[in-house]
Amino acid sequence: MVGRRARTPNCCVAAWRCASRIAVACTLAIAFVAGAGCRGKGSAAAASDTTAAAAPAAASAGHADADTGGADKAQDAAGGGDDDEGAVPPVVGAHTAVVARQAFDESITAIGVVAPRPGHYAELAPAAAARVARIFVAPGDHVNAGDSLVEFERAPFDAAAASADAALTMAQHAYDRAQRLAAAGIAARKDVDQAAADLASARSTDVAAQRAQQLATLRAPFSGVVTRLSAVLGATADPGQPVASIADPNALDLVFSLSAGEAARVRSGATVTLTSGQGVHGDALGQAVVSTVGAALDSTTRTVAIRARLTRPARALRIGETIFGRIDVGVRRDAATVPVQALVPDGDGLKVFVVGTDGIAHARAVVVGGRTETTAEIVDGVHPGETVVTDGAYGVEDRAKVVPVR
Repeated sequence: MVGRRARTPNCCVAAWRCASRIAVACTLAIAFVAGAGCRGKGSAAAASDTTAAAAPAAASAGHADADTGGADKAQDAAGGGDDDEGAVPPVVGAHTAVVARQAFDESITAIGVVAPRPGHYAELAPAAAARVARIFVAPGDHVNAGDSLVEFERAPFDAAAASADAALTMAQHAYDRAQRLAAAGIAARKDVDQAAADLASARSTDVAAQRAQQLATLRAPFSGVVTRLSAVLGATADPGQPVASIADPNALDLVFSLSAGEAARVRSGATVTLTSGQGVHGDALGQAVVSTVGAALDSTTRTVAIRARLTRPARALRIGETIFGRIDVGVRRDAATVPVQALVPDGDGLKVFVVGTDGIAHARAVVVGGRTETTAEIVDGVHPGETVVTDGAYGVEDRAKVVPVR
């Protein structure tokens, strides 16, 4: 009896649970039929009963949905905060280099023109108006000192020389007679003075006529090359109008135009490296040495002329040829230098991208001092030991993640 009483409550509990499950299943089935669109009276009543029976379950489901929705909103809120504060920076691959501390050769880049050296260039013109009778050379011809270049009609010059000789002879006779008469006390001393003045004038005229006769044929004053020839056979050449030019190709200088501030840094004897174009795009033309630094400022161009003398030309240069020169002005010790590829234009200035220990690039404005074809001196903006982006710097943005490329 005791054992049977102990089992009776368990059986009741199991039966109650089974009935509960059956009731829930029936309730859900009725609710499904009602939602499917049953419209009969019995269906309406069943739907009413079903709604009443399912209300507690719907309430429980609503609470569950509310809890789930709240959790989702909280998670979305948390996720949104992470996106705003932890945005992933862009990743770029680029070459990098360490800012070096080294001696830097300061230089000034300037544009120059090949010009003949003073004393080794001549422009020849007739002494008086004359017609061109013969032409012996052409532009580009090599001539030796004394070679004939252009000859004018000689008749006028020969006649003028003969007339000057006759006048000089007569003036000399007049002076001698005045001297004898003055010594005999017949002529006054003033007559002697006048005769002496006439003789001096005749001599001057004779010298000019003789020189004009010599210049009836223009000759090369030194060995060189005919650089210009404007004489035309049969045409009249006016005095003071050059008809031929001669230059010594072995005595050429380079003339650079610098601002007053740049010229103040240049010293005589400084080395000049010459190229046919700017930077690495030009061919090497050799070297020159600064010979003179102008003391006056050109009133038109507001520049100072710097003259350099060729020492080891790589090829023959032509008068009037434009060249580029890099003038050495000194050496700066312990300068901070970077490759020129690291410089990025930034408005009116320049900037570099400095890579931190975390690999993030930071844009930083810099002040550039001197610059060569491969290296730039940084006066302000970076310090030796820092890492900067070189090749690929134009594709880097501020706060970008830089992956070094080997």
